[in-house]
Parts: sequence; structure tokens; C-alpha cells
Amino acid sequence: MKHNNPLPILNGVKPSYLILPHNKRFDGKPLLYFLCQHFPFVSESAWQARLNSGMVVNQNGEMLNEHTPFVSGSKIFYYREISREDEPRIPFDEEILWVDNHLIVVDKPHFLPVIPSGRFLRETLLTRLRLHLDLQHLNVADITPIHRLDKDTAGVMLLSHNPESRAIYQKLFENKTIQKTYHALAPTRTDLHYPLEIKSRLVRGDAFFLTQEETGEPNSHTIVNLLENRGEMSLYELKPITGKKHQLRVHMMKLGMPLLNDMLYPIVQEVGTEDYNKPLKLLAKCIEFTDPISGEYCVFESKQFL
Repeated sequence: MKHNNPLPILNGVKPSYLILPHNKRFDGKPLLYFLCQHFPFVSESAWQARLNSGMVVNQNGEMLNEHTPFVSGSKIFYYREISREDEPRIPFDEEILWVDNHLIVVDKPHFLPVIPSGRFLRETLLTRLRLHLDLQHLNVADITPIHRLDKDTAGVMLLSHNPESRAIYQKLFENKTIQKTYHALAPTRTDLHYPLEIKSRLVRGDAFFLTQEETGEPNSHTIVNLLENRGEMSLYELKPITGKKHQLRVHMMKLGMPLLNDMLYPIVQEVGTEDYNKPLKLLAKCIEFTDPISGEYCVFESKQFL
């Protein structure tokens, strides 16, 4: 469901919205009380300041304040806030490879999340693009990714800025008519006969942010090839036929070749301990497809190397 947002994009940050629940517990109480209960990690004084700043509005664009009553079913719009100290700049830059009437193709750096989430708000690919592409007179509010790329993974990514054609490009991924090629650095194994085809059943792990294998009908498929023997580590080409979360990382671990500098597999490292000198050695090197609108065959390749 689309929500018309009465607040503008501010410094590349798109306002968030919240539909107030039907809950008698909050009837007759001020909106401030609900917000403090719903967002317990934000202090009451912080919500008071936000509400009285004029930067929290209802669906009609009317400003709310700390005395505004809670109204079940109504929508409020507000900006998430993360201090600059809590969100230092990620010291790597994205590169825009292509922009047309439908797509934006970006070469994303390691460590940069794609969308705002958790501890990342300004330092995301989406927020940065809204700032940069505003100069090109695009409707930056319509920019949205049409496939996934982990923050730890670098490389080519497609985004849509045209709602009318977005579904057409999304179907390229749904119908598996797009070819993605990754490069990875991992321990050398010359005892295997390449190319390898890895098929397994992947499900959510015990921790929500992990993926694990289980017995059953395979729902994931990866082709692995050895490109360059570099001694202890080698350069591999990975072609995902399916697109499950963390598929390449889990399949390489299954082969006894966990990706170099992986902070999740096989051992989860503590959040916030990332070392910018040790990026995950996984690169979305190339995306190829026949453009469903122009009919042209498109090849977009990352300028980065492992």
C-alpha cells in the first residue's frame, strides 16, 4: 500500500510513517504516551522535542505536538533520528554506472548498507543516491532497489526510479532471466572438479540474520568455478541461479571454503567490530539481461577487483 507522504525528503532521508493501532490501552492518552511505549529506546524528552519541532505530522500534513491526542487508525509521519556520533561516515564511495528513464545502476562499495535500517540512516546507498541524484532532477522519492545486496558485499546493483516500469524489471529476477556473476576470495581447493554445482535447502538460521542448510528438497542453486589459483587463497567465480539470502556465503562454507573476512560464517563476529581494512571478499562483478523495454542486451560490470 502506498502512503502519500506530506513531509519532504530531508538531507536524503525519506520520512517514516506509522499507523496508530486500535488499542483501548491508549484511548484518551496523548500521542506522546503511545510513542514512548512504542519506541522505548527513545527518551520522552526526545519525543517531546520532536513533536514540538513541527516535524511530526498527520496524514493531512497538520503538525502534531506533545498534547495531541492518540487517535486509533490515523497515520503519523516523522523522521528517524540518529546522531552523527552514532553513525560516522563509511569511508567508501559508490559510483553511478548508468541512469536512464527507468534504472539506476550503481557500483556499491563494501560496508555500505542499501536501505536505512537499525543503526544506519544517512550512511546508506539509498540516502546517498537521493542526495546525489537530486541534482539530476529525478524524483528521488521513487528510488528503490529491485534486488538485494548485503552491506558487506560490494558490486553492481540495480535500482528503479520509475514506479510505472518497476514491476517489469523486478520480473527479470522473479523469472530468473537475469544473469549475475560474483567474484570471491576463499581458501584454495584443487582437489575438486570445477565447475561445481551446489544445490541445497536454505532456511532462516537460529539467529534471524543467519541462513542455514537443512535436509529436504533444494531451493538454492550455485555454480562455482576456479578462476585463479593464488596459493593459499584463490579467486572464484560464483553464479547464483537462485537468490536466497546469504546463499553464496553458505554454499562456499559448505565446500570448506568460507569467504575471506566473512564476519558471519562460520563464526559470527560482534556487531560494530568491522575492520575497514578487511572487507568481505565477495563482489557482485557483473549483471547481464535483455532490457524488457528497449530489447537491448545490457551488461553492467563493477570496476572493483578482489
